[in-house]
Amino acid sequence: MTDRSRPIHPDVEKVLIDPAALQKRVRELGAEISRDYAGRRPTLLGILKGSVVFLGDLLRSITLDCSVDFLSVSSYSGRGSTGEVRMLLDLRESAAGKDLVIVEDIMDSGLTLHYLLDSLKNRGPRSLEVCTLLDKPDCRKVAVTAKYVGFRIADEFVIGYGLDYNEKYRNLPYVGVLKSGK
Repeated sequence: MTDRSRPIHPDVEKVLIDPAALQKRVRELGAEISRDYAGRRPTLLGILKGSVVFLGDLLRSITLDCSVDFLSVSSYSGRGSTGEVRMLLDLRESAAGKDLVIVEDIMDSGLTLHYLLDSLKNRGPRSLEVCTLLDKPDCRKVAVTAKYVGFRIADEFVIGYGLDYNEKYRNLPYVGVLKSGK
């Protein structure tokens, strides 16, 4: 049980990061971004759909003016990466001259992030950084790094706090490991 009001979901093998640890680390990341971008107005680029919960909490933890935009890309089917990244939704505004911070739920193979970084670098931003809630360095297929990392985790299939499996479990208030066979 993660708290008395909400039992662990029956499809969760174990809670990897509880709600209190998530909120504490998100506040720390917000403080880091606020310090690093003091006097500037960063644009947070939420990667749909997985980053929405993290982005909302992170945004409330940042103490300076910032804007938000969204990108949607696809590289997953079920539990695995397809190896092919497709842009489903692009930015509404130009990236030229802006301080961009990609807000990602999880970095694993790095394929999606590598694709996004290449695409955005070619659009002339003033700066471009990555903030990820979770980093699975053992899964990396291409070299990508994030300036802001919430937690480094092992190679387990995780759900909750925005992360899903076939569009389920995003609403769990913790990051948990999905039971095998689900």
